[in-house]
Amino acid sequence: MHSPEYVSISLASAIALRLRSGRFYRDAHPTCANLLLTYPQTCLANCAYCGLARQRPGRAGDKSFIRVEWPIIPTSVVLDRLTRCGLGVRRVCLSMVTHGQAYRDTLDIVGRLKGPLDTPLSVLVAPNLFDRQRLAELKAAGADMIGIGLDAASEKVFELRRGQGVGGSLSWASYWRVIEAAVAIFGSGKVNCHLVVGLGETDADLVATIRRLKGLGAPAYLFSFYPEPDSRMARARRPSLVRWRRLQLAKHLLEGGRLAPEQLGFDDKGRIARLDAREEHLEAAILSGLPFMTDGCPGEDGSLACNRPFGSYRPGEPFRDFPFQPTDDDLRRIVRQLRLDELLVRRPLVRAASESVPAYASEGT
Repeated sequence: MHSPEYVSISLASAIALRLRSGRFYRDAHPTCANLLLTYPQTCLANCAYCGLARQRPGRAGDKSFIRVEWPIIPTSVVLDRLTRCGLGVRRVCLSMVTHGQAYRDTLDIVGRLKGPLDTPLSVLVAPNLFDRQRLAELKAAGADMIGIGLDAASEKVFELRRGQGVGGSLSWASYWRVIEAAVAIFGSGKVNCHLVVGLGETDADLVATIRRLKGLGAPAYLFSFYPEPDSRMARARRPSLVRWRRLQLAKHLLEGGRLAPEQLGFDDKGRIARLDAREEHLEAAILSGLPFMTDGCPGEDGSLACNRPFGSYRPGEPFRDFPFQPTDDDLRRIVRQLRLDELLVRRPLVRAASESVPAYASEGT
């Protein structure tokens, strides 16, 4: 069973389309159907944090993706359920893997989906399989947005976790070339880049990359690292909630033009140590809840559609990103987690975000 006749579907999407039974904690229904190409060899890349890695140290054939079941379903059945049961689905996202047939099969599946569906369609591409011509072909096939899993926030972390440092063949420079080409073809705001917090980068690395992407017209989507069992990073620690919340808030303010680079500073370990945003901007951002909601592609009305419930945490754990509007109780917890009093007091800094930030500093926490 392999693509294009079959696709994997996230467990949450399968429940929403009545392909599996289950209930959602706090009624956090997914509003995007997340699909994944599937092959017997899975993925030929070798990312240290991924459950689909080519050389995963776990049991042979025992692979998973974001620690949940991705049942393999005939593509025709998924399409039928989307047309009959997908009233709450406001976007479909097809994720590629690194495989020799992936580009051809992606075009095939996009064509099958766009024929009978009016739902907006995103594709999370494998950049090492793309050039300008293929990007243009993907847009012509019906994808209105694309995602690029840059994941690492610096070249050194990229090489360590994804590239030659672990025996792979992915390239930091080639990813950036594809990002620039994709924005030229799809347009500003139609290309997003995934960044995983907790792979060994500093806050300074993340802010520098978020600013670089903003300059290109490609918003950053933040993901909180959650160790995949049996991956090479299975024993690595998750980012702390305080670090995660501060980065969510800083990214929201930076991308919205509510935080100037000189208003953000870092300590000698590259951690955010000062946030001098205007009080009204801070209050409005926090009370809106938007910085702390899932970073995902929008629906036709411009509001969040790809909300990925529980993608980086388990039901009952503190929400890392909210798949719905945070309640007043949620916001009170978020304020405690931010510990903003530590950042609003002026203190000596190593550098401000407006200064030149190296591609990689020390591995802060």
